[in-house]
Amino acid sequence: MLKYITAGESHGKCMIAVVEGFPAGVRLDVEAINKELQRRQGGVGRGPRMGIEKDEIEVLSGVRKGMTMGSPICMKIKNYDSSIDQLPELTRARPGHADLAGAMKYGFHDMRNVLERASARETAARVAAGALAKTLLSDFGIRVLGYVRGIGGVVDETPAKDPDEVQRLRDSSSVFCLDKKAEKRMVERIKEVTEAGDSAGGLIEVTVYGIPPGLGSYTQWDQRLDGRLAAAVMSVQAIKGVEIGLGFRVAEKLGSEVHDCIFYDQKSRGDSPTGGFFRRTDHAGGLEGGVTNGEPIVVRAAMKPIPTLRKSLESVDLTTKKSAPAAAERSDVCAVPAASVVVEAVVSFEIARVFVEKFGGDSIQETRRNLEGYLKQVRSL
Repeated sequence: MLKYITAGESHGKCMIAVVEGFPAGVRLDVEAINKELQRRQGGVGRGPRMGIEKDEIEVLSGVRKGMTMGSPICMKIKNYDSSIDQLPELTRARPGHADLAGAMKYGFHDMRNVLERASARETAARVAAGALAKTLLSDFGIRVLGYVRGIGGVVDETPAKDPDEVQRLRDSSSVFCLDKKAEKRMVERIKEVTEAGDSAGGLIEVTVYGIPPGLGSYTQWDQRLDGRLAAAVMSVQAIKGVEIGLGFRVAEKLGSEVHDCIFYDQKSRGDSPTGGFFRRTDHAGGLEGGVTNGEPIVVRAAMKPIPTLRKSLESVDLTTKKSAPAAAERSDVCAVPAASVVVEAVVSFEIARVFVEKFGGDSIQETRRNLEGYLKQVRSL
């Protein structure tokens, strides 16, 4: 079972990611993981904290001479702002944050104890775990790409077909979207929101390319891959909605407009991972009955505006129980581009998890043998 946990506080000494069940024999690409961490720190709308931190991993265990050993992999990300013990108490809850709910749950009077762990700083560790998962997936030709579809009501509907082109367009954008005209409007929108002392949310999309059919299962509710992906994405701070494929748009369409017709090409039978079966549309987002069908997986997430505002919302002071403006903490105006990196990471890890469940293997060589045997079975249908 491939799994991970994170540890650490926003202004503590470090963030930690511990990954268990990772196959042996995979070359750990530290540079690739650090690149993903740096992408998470980027994008127009980020706050001053990103000018302080320089996120990069230190591998503490599970790797020898650059190769994974099959034992737990521990990655550390140093916090350069580690002022947790010097920071003042937080007694004015911020609407939209976990402050008050956490205080009631744990009996805290100082809500900084909640803030420090609930903070999106924790996602740095998740990005490290997801980037590690991507190194495994890349060995099998699977690519996971996240990008921004909208910010503050400005939408980019550029088709995401070719993965090389998607990555090129995304990486050349200051807001990680695929269209230059949309990028310009998004940047302008972020500037408007900043001047108003407010914040902006947006839409994120992740596409998984090169995925084989048969991952996930329809046999139990908790093994359906669409449900697992939705849970993983919804667990990311500030994500309030998740769609697969057409998502909520299916409610407005007829069945003939929604379902992806099936075709067969005898010539591609021996080369195709689906044994020659294919679709001309992908409205299902690569998943039918909770199982991958060989088409690209498409996951979409809605991110709410950051709840810490320069123009503070109304709240209550826990000490006096009197009305007071919510506490103002150092924060972003728009973190949608950064969140796209996080959503990409959690999708990557969940895909790697079901991949390892399906094909097993204590080593990458064993996993590859199992996959090759399975694809031979698919092509014999």
